[in-house]
Amino acid sequence: MKKVLKWVGIGLTGLIGLLAVGLGVVYFKTEARLNKIYELPKETIVIPTDADSIARGKHIYQFRGCQACHGGTDEYNPILLQSQADGSLPHDIQSIDRLQGNVYMDDPAVGKVIASNLTSGQGGVADQYTDETWVHAIRHGVRYNGKPLLFMPSTEFYYLNDGDLGAVIAYVKSVPPVDNILPASQVSMTGRILMTLVPTLTFMPAEMISNNAPRPVTPEAAATPEYGEYLTQSCKVCHGLTMSGGRIPAFPSSWPAAPNLTWGSGSALPRWSEAEFITAMRTGKRPQGQPINSTYMPWTSFRYMDDLELKAVWVYLKNLPKKDLGNR
Repeated sequence: MKKVLKWVGIGLTGLIGLLAVGLGVVYFKTEARLNKIYELPKETIVIPTDADSIARGKHIYQFRGCQACHGGTDEYNPILLQSQADGSLPHDIQSIDRLQGNVYMDDPAVGKVIASNLTSGQGGVADQYTDETWVHAIRHGVRYNGKPLLFMPSTEFYYLNDGDLGAVIAYVKSVPPVDNILPASQVSMTGRILMTLVPTLTFMPAEMISNNAPRPVTPEAAATPEYGEYLTQSCKVCHGLTMSGGRIPAFPSSWPAAPNLTWGSGSALPRWSEAEFITAMRTGKRPQGQPINSTYMPWTSFRYMDDLELKAVWVYLKNLPKKDLGNR
């Protein structure tokens, strides 16, 4: 019996040793990726200073989802918001420009997702960035020191044209300082294991962007499928490249599957009209009156789109190839 216990002990010790070595390899490999220095192409983007451009930048910042993560909370009268018969956004909503950052997610399976304080206040990052490194951070997912940003959705913002990107940076630079000291984003050990075992899974968008590829062509602002696609790059994170929805890779298991946004099987959109779609995006209510959960579907960002932008999104969705639910 003692011999059996001895060999069991030796076996367990060996397994623990192998596990420790394996975890060590995972840690140091992912640490090397986290600390890689990226050499980026030279990009000269004009950062405007006029009021109209800053207002345009704020508009893009809001509907592209930057506000939902980094802050800029709106105060409004919800009764007034619901009273708009056509679902339009009331004109007297007062914005509070506080880009103070936020703890977006803290999940042991992934890590801590921290949206930075973008101001020059205590805990803010603005003083560390130049016009050029703001471009690197937003478009390429690379911080001011050349290392990759964690969880920054630059794979979506890479498609922003120079004018839109310059306007967003102008708006961010115009916001007064706010003191808010936050921890840094970090990947948990489970997240590091996932990154190692699944090569296509990464929490660093810089690894997914072809930084030296030609810039994507920006379509003209019009109610066309092309412009609608330009406006909806962020939707593909949850709904997939085909926009057919299904389970969302690397998201917490508690998150529901994303709906199918094509006209294929399992989609509700063929039963909607354009007007109902626009109302849903503005009010967070489906045509039958059921609320849309903003935790999973960020309609509170998309409500800032103007009529032309929402019409373009609708035309884009209608013209997508039909896919069954989950054919991402």
